[in-house]
Amino acid sequence: MSAAGNQAATRLSTLVIGCGNTLRGDDGVGPEIVRRLARCTLPEHVRCVDAGTSGIDAVLAMRGADRVVVVDASCSGAVAGTIREIEIGPSWTAPAVGLAVHSIRWDHAVALGRSLLAGGFPRQVTAVLVEGSRFAAGDGLSPEVVEAIAAVVERLAARLSDGSTPQSLDRVSHARG
Repeated sequence: MSAAGNQAATRLSTLVIGCGNTLRGDDGVGPEIVRRLARCTLPEHVRCVDAGTSGIDAVLAMRGADRVVVVDASCSGAVAGTIREIEIGPSWTAPAVGLAVHSIRWDHAVALGRSLLAGGFPRQVTAVLVEGSRFAAGDGLSPEVVEAIAAVVERLAARLSDGSTPQSLDRVSHARG
């Protein structure tokens, strides 16, 4: 087998990267999702990584993966527990802001990875974002986010296990009243 063929045979197929700070309430959604996914029975070609708050670790973890799913919290003003899935195409760019090593978010990590990893950048990147409502130090996960975590884990586990693309992870949050 050629060196190129051997590299393709050993290439990681799918990587799920959880981003977030578990000490800041709903910001810990990414690490919690990868923790739960890691307990599922997944194929050998799937690996789950908790990148925590280190965008650089997320960039480095992407190298060699064919597909990457980044899971993180969002704070867009939507209803807590809303799940959004974003396909990151070749022309996608992260918002331009001043960055420091400790302020690299998931979107910046993807943009930086595309630039730094060149041929080692995944061919497919998807971001799965769960809208949070509690982000203060010491907060726990909100009930809406706990419910969304279960839905994301169930659907991602199914998608990763059979290789198909089941229904979108998007869902409409219900209003609590």
